[in-house]
Amino acid sequence: MAKVELKQPIVQAIVDDITGAQAIVLVDYRGLTVAEDTELRKQLREAGIIYKVCKNTMMKRAFEGTDFAQLDEYLEGPSAIAVSKDDATAPARIICKFAKTAQALEVKAGVVEGTVYDANGVAELSKIPGREELLSKLLGSLQSPITNLARVLNQIAEQGGTPAEVPAEAEAPAEEAEAPASEE
Repeated sequence: MAKVELKQPIVQAIVDDITGAQAIVLVDYRGLTVAEDTELRKQLREAGIIYKVCKNTMMKRAFEGTDFAQLDEYLEGPSAIAVSKDDATAPARIICKFAKTAQALEVKAGVVEGTVYDANGVAELSKIPGREELLSKLLGSLQSPITNLARVLNQIAEQGGTPAEVPAEAEAPAEEAEAPASEE
């Protein structure tokens, strides 16, 4: 019974980390050098992502009753989790980019907004731009019509500010309305 009591704080710490998480990516970190592991942790920390090496049994207990329980089948061998509460694609993006240079890092699976993805799915998610980049693209596309309007108005002002002459025929109102047909 003492073992269970010792393990409960560890399970609770994992539960606290995953509560409210938008995404979790599960990785096999075997073979990473100390320098690579330190660099990966630094990049994840800078992005506001929690990264922990945990025992599989502890993660299984912490995942019980959550969307993250779908990761149970991937909990084989040494595992670490990257948890993001803000940006759903950030863990996948950072880990997959890092794995290109650190061949030993292996993505096992991930859960993003309640959906489980295998390693290939996580790799596809990593191609989605981050929230900040998407917002800047949206802002750019919203500013484009306004910029074009300002450019056109500026050109009109430079040409003297008068609109092109409208032909006289177009100005005349349609006065000739059809007369009602007379009854015979």
